Amino acid sequence: MEIKKIAYDFSVCKVEEISGIDFKSEYCFFAKTDEEISLVCITEQIPENVVEREDGWKAFRIQGVLDFSLIGILSKISTLLADNQIGIFAISTYNTDYILTKEANYSKALEVLIEAGYQVC
Repeated sequence: MEIKKIAYDFSVCKVEEISGIDFKSEYCFFAKTDEEISLVCITEQIPENVVEREDGWKAFRIQGVLDFSLIGILSKISTLLADNQIGIFAISTYNTDYILTKEANYSKALEVLIEAGYQVC
């Protein structure tokens, strides 16, 4: 399985409302519940109406389109990283999964995946 590194720095945010979010950005992950509006975006593109934020995230994705019948892909990766004391923030989209780690753990996370047989590009 191939893992693609994403070159940007990311931030995980809580926003008051969605008007300031740049939905045309290359990467913009948005979720709304009855309790909050969350945003994961490129750090340079954080909107002004952020209530809380955590910077310092790096990301990679599982390359290609994943069929919904595939089971355990994210589980295997998260277990490998957890076994190496690396926390993650996972985001699933219709096509694939994105995994964010804190910048301090990013290189180690990729090394762990390479050692486990993943191809990283």
